[in-house]
Amino acid sequence: MFSGLNRYIKFILPKRLFYRALIIVAAPIIILQLIITIVFYDSIWIKANKNSTRALVAQLKTIEEVYQNDKKNLDFFTDSYKNNFNFEIGINQNIFPNDSGERKFSPMDRSLRRELKSTFGNNNYWFNTSKFKNAVEIKIKSENEVIEFLVPKELVSASSVRLFVLWTTLPSIVLIIIALIFLKNQTKPLVRLAKAAERFGKGDYVNDFRPSGAQEIRKAAYEFDRMAKRINRHLNQRSEMLSGISHDLRTPLTRLKLQLAMIDQKELSKKMSVDIDEMEKMLNDYLQFAKTQSQENTSSINLNNLFEEIKINLGSPKLNIAFNETIYLKGRPLALKRSFENIIINGLTYGKKVFVKVQKGSNRVLVNVEDDGPGIPEEQYKNVFKPFFRLDKSRSLNKSGVGLGLAIVEDVINSHGGSIQLGKSQYKGLQVKISLPF
Repeated sequence: MFSGLNRYIKFILPKRLFYRALIIVAAPIIILQLIITIVFYDSIWIKANKNSTRALVAQLKTIEEVYQNDKKNLDFFTDSYKNNFNFEIGINQNIFPNDSGERKFSPMDRSLRRELKSTFGNNNYWFNTSKFKNAVEIKIKSENEVIEFLVPKELVSASSVRLFVLWTTLPSIVLIIIALIFLKNQTKPLVRLAKAAERFGKGDYVNDFRPSGAQEIRKAAYEFDRMAKRINRHLNQRSEMLSGISHDLRTPLTRLKLQLAMIDQKELSKKMSVDIDEMEKMLNDYLQFAKTQSQENTSSINLNNLFEEIKINLGSPKLNIAFNETIYLKGRPLALKRSFENIIINGLTYGKKVFVKVQKGSNRVLVNVEDDGPGIPEEQYKNVFKPFFRLDKSRSLNKSGVGLGLAIVEDVINSHGGSIQLGKSQYKGLQVKISLPF
């Protein structure tokens, strides 16, 4: 029971720290405000309203009895009450109204109805508290006559209740506004730290981040900045080492090519040239992998233009690209372009046609690449993303490489906060699904 209630409370509570902290600050103020208002309304205002209404009705009963006992001094009687009690009294023989002028949910009307009913009985009174701004109209049936009263409204309801509500509500609103300002300033550094961590997780280099806020938040931000710099230094060293080794190996390969060109045994020279070309393609793969780790600034990318550039660069009539609308996202354009090109080139190599569909979801971009080639066995879907893994059966995505093609693609997509999945195409080839956030 309690676990279900706990899950329900967690479900309805806001997820962001700012709103949770606001509830912690505002909830006690609002609860205290409600308690004070209810206690005042129940124990003070209602009782005071009841006593003042009872006193007024008693005066009206006295006026009626005095008038019934002495109808000769009517002018003196009405003038006396007008001068001393500010009552307007009129006596006529008009038809007593049948419709009720009272308001059903008004505390003042409810209290006045209760007292008039107990004093004059049913169907012998009529009143209206909303017709005049500062007065209450009351009619009493007395034998064949109707006594009309116009009495000040403060005799029925205490006017100080509005001031009480104002002075209890206004400070609470001011306190909540002050709390909003302070909470906004306190949560802003956390939001900046979360955004910096998100950018760093997507492969963006965070160089403009400065710790701010409370001491604990500053320490967390400072340690994050140190961690990010250590990781960047490690990545730069790895990519520089890989790039340096690849460049250094190009020099002896070039010398070997020159020496093979001067060998008289052409058949042996041709075989050795094939091996050297394959080694050179391996080095190109290493260099491409190193480039994906190199620094590239994040910018806004028009995916429509990006795929149009890929289509123009490849110049293949077997490539079909479809869009449903213009789509923008933030990322590293060169890295994404190399990744999409890698997938499309593999499809063009092993299939007759490649179909690319780019569509916009609720908060993500979906890129679907399908071909009609031989495909990949389902049990090998996870292995092809491993570095240096080469698939020799039915289809190799790195026929002459070292198995870094899809490893590079997965690394780039994951660094942008996206995901990549393989599946069976509707054209009986390979399907590559890529999802990227805006």
